[in-house]
Amino acid sequence: MPTIGFWELVLILLIVLLVFGAAKLPEIGRAMGKAVSEFKKSSGESDEKDSAHKD
Repeated sequence: MPTIGFWELVLILLIVLLVFGAAKLPEIGRAMGKAVSEFKKSSGESDEKDSAHKD
């Protein structure tokens, strides 16, 4: 699977900027940050529960 290079990332960011506009980007960033943190939190809790049940 090919990796994403610098210019591909710049192109993706420009397209996102054009689609959503500059005013929406901070909101999108906050929402994605919350989603990632909730995912990490929930996956960490499931690992702790799994290890507790194995003992």
